[in-house]
Amino acid sequence: MSTTLVTGSAGFIGTHLCLRLAKEGVSVVGVDSFNDYYEVGHKEQRAELLASAGIPVIRTDVCNLENMTEIVNTHSVTRICHLAAQAGVRYSLENPFAYQKSNLEGFLTILELCRQQDIPKLVYASSSSVYGGNKKVPFSESDPVDHPVSLYAATKKANELMAHTYTHLYGFQTVGLRFFTVYGPWGRPDMAYWSFTKKMLAGQPIPVFNHGDMMRDFTYIDDVINGVVSALNAEGLEPYEIFNLGNHRCEKLGHFIDVLADCLGVDVQKELLPMQPGDVYQTYADVTHAQEKLGYDPKTPIEVGLKHFTDWYRAEIGA
Repeated sequence: MSTTLVTGSAGFIGTHLCLRLAKEGVSVVGVDSFNDYYEVGHKEQRAELLASAGIPVIRTDVCNLENMTEIVNTHSVTRICHLAAQAGVRYSLENPFAYQKSNLEGFLTILELCRQQDIPKLVYASSSSVYGGNKKVPFSESDPVDHPVSLYAATKKANELMAHTYTHLYGFQTVGLRFFTVYGPWGRPDMAYWSFTKKMLAGQPIPVFNHGDMMRDFTYIDDVINGVVSALNAEGLEPYEIFNLGNHRCEKLGHFIDVLADCLGVDVQKELLPMQPGDVYQTYADVTHAQEKLGYDPKTPIEVGLKHFTDWYRAEIGA
């Protein structure tokens, strides 16, 4: 039986993807390094969730080509969804070499793995951050992405270029997915909505950058997973593809915070701060390309998605 390999499987999106694929009867094997960018316990909990669904998560670094080759051969892997990466815009300002290692060397290892083991299809995570400070909205895949404003964004743009090169040279299909501010249950504690929730429930003020005057295309996890699964399964794609996976709704950060406070039933205290280095004012996805080729159809408004998240947070995290 052929198997789908998911890297970063103990991460936020990786966990949801593995569970969805397994539910659909797909054989899945996960790989994760369990690094300490945020509390490892959250990754351990997700791995336990996957184990309870019969999904193995192998602890290894994706930069280790020998280990990755053994995994591919042992589990008869026929396609890869590469989600493992060093995340975080602000963290990239302080720890640049973590991004060189994971996002560049790690991605090159996956490309070489596909080449050497004749894996015909690679789906991988890119990011809306590649659009940098582009003023034209909504962002389209055909827009120029030559001016990243963080190292994280630069590594994601580099991944797209590397994928293009390997597709051109060796013929296997690569599909890059530009994710737009994904949120939901089992998310990452370093994400703003999680830290906002924690502080709000503790009665603490929350830091709001650029005085709340930022726009984001907040995208609920279930909608994103629908897009990832479609990208894995879609027939008739070009050898090299890039897709936006966003909600196609641009929300002001201040409104997002107010909806979150309503879901929690608390009053919010805002500490208004200036824009942070590496941040962008606005993200907004044109999802026409994904609609046409993947049947992608995001449906979840923030009022619904944040309610799902806060219900999960109270049940699993407490307060």
